[in-house]
Amino acid sequence: MSKRTHEGEVALITGGASGIGAALGRALAKRGAEVILADRQGAVADRVAAEIRSDGGRAVGVELDVRSLPAFERVAGDIAAREGRIDYLFNNAGIAVGGEMDTYEPRDWDDVIDVNLRGVAHGIQAVYPIMIRQGSGHIVNTASVAGLVTGAGEGSYAATKHAVVGLSKALRIEAERHGVRVSVLCPGAIRTPILTGGRFGRLNYTGVSDEHILAMWAKTRPMDVDVMAKKTLAAVARDEAIIVIPRWWKALWYLERVSPELSMAVWRRFLGRMRVSIADAGGVAATPDERRAAEKAAAARAN
Repeated sequence: MSKRTHEGEVALITGGASGIGAALGRALAKRGAEVILADRQGAVADRVAAEIRSDGGRAVGVELDVRSLPAFERVAGDIAAREGRIDYLFNNAGIAVGGEMDTYEPRDWDDVIDVNLRGVAHGIQAVYPIMIRQGSGHIVNTASVAGLVTGAGEGSYAATKHAVVGLSKALRIEAERHGVRVSVLCPGAIRTPILTGGRFGRLNYTGVSDEHILAMWAKTRPMDVDVMAKKTLAAVARDEAIIVIPRWWKALWYLERVSPELSMAVWRRFLGRMRVSIADAGGVAATPDERRAAEKAAAARAN
């Protein structure tokens, strides 16, 4: 893809302070786009934007909590007023709660739904009208392979990602008459902080290290995030409806479509192996009461 592809275009990326969002920002800036990195971690987004500028790109960071529609509307409105348009919305902010649903408490649903689903809906509410008025634009909603297959061991995450896939497919059809394109990005394993919970997510286990969790993920061959970003932009340029990266994860999606029962059997086996691996490492699935006690103990030690 040549730099001319995005020269002079404006891209708003949520979750832009780290992981996939930051990598998309770097890749777009190298191709000539003006990049706005929006994130709850505003100071971190500023640092990433400064790094992009030091490399010759155009980028700014902005603090944005996607759980707030008024905040999203303010950010989108400011960008449209300043730049005159928004060519791309990468609705990318997301969190995960790892663990089986018998360990859940209400916040394990609320936190994930508020960011992964409501955050995407807020992005659409804030930016889609701007794109309709300008008669063009491309919305790229980040879901996951977990939104295409059976996601045992990550119930709230899988639920929201299936929802994002569904709304993206529906919006793609609706938006055609306005000249607005819509894609849904479904990453497999990518080397980002979310593998161990990330800044705002968590794993509902005690006694298991991040190193062990990463060793478990290593078996799935996680892709480098900057390589993934380049492949994503190539797929976006082709206007692919459903973007699965790394491409070999499509095999699991195909299996889900051809034989849901066989797919569930595969994931049942995967969940069994994960339980054994965590237990062998000394990990224990923590109940909500146990997690709260651990959090209080950690807070007491910090003070």
